[in-house]
Amino acid sequence: MKSLVTGAGRGLGRAIARRLASDGHEVWINYSQSEDDARSLLAEIEGEGGRARLVPFDVSSEREVQERLVPALDEHGPLDVLVNNAGVASSGYMMMLGFEDWERVTAVNLGGLFLVTRACLKGMVEQRSGRVINIGSLAGAKGNVGQVAYAATKAGVEGATRALALEMARWSILVNTVAPGPLEVGMASDLDPAKILPLVPLGRLGRAEEVAGVVSFLCSEDSSFVTGQVIAVNGGMGM
Repeated sequence: MKSLVTGAGRGLGRAIARRLASDGHEVWINYSQSEDDARSLLAEIEGEGGRARLVPFDVSSEREVQERLVPALDEHGPLDVLVNNAGVASSGYMMMLGFEDWERVTAVNLGGLFLVTRACLKGMVEQRSGRVINIGSLAGAKGNVGQVAYAATKAGVEGATRALALEMARWSILVNTVAPGPLEVGMASDLDPAKILPLVPLGRLGRAEEVAGVVSFLCSEDSSFVTGQVIAVNGGMGM
């Protein structure tokens, strides 16, 4: 299986890429700025006997998607799995948030999902199979103070997932979202544990590998009747 993971150089994307490589996938490692991290991930995967390639481009740039991703798809064939993981956040109360910050968050989190998924769907339709896995967030369902832009985009990811799942079902392309809660990597890693942990019924932060395990399940035959779903991985938050 060939699988593209966007934003794979660090954090959650890196854990997902490593898990898919261990499952036997040929992993396409996307990054925009973290080249050193991406190259070290490539070396790790290959050092463990896995297969991977670097596919650098900015997911929010239509030009880069057309000039870098599309030729790779034309040369190496359609993907079996797309994991839309790349994302950014901008913290601050909405009344003090600059429009440029809003635009940056929406351009990556929603625009990038649109541009990359659109480019990959043609090949999936032609082979009449594929998996699109979008990385959402608890914030998309619950909201979060100081993160209106981020929460809005992650709610949009859930809506896009359901609509696209309906569109793609006739070609046996499954579309789902994995929505993590606070993890040991990413934004929650910078928060005060004394404030965040009491909100988590399981009393701890999640591990990136636990989210990667759910992504792995959604790539497997065991999930062949699962589409249009939002799977929460959040330690019980939001119940």
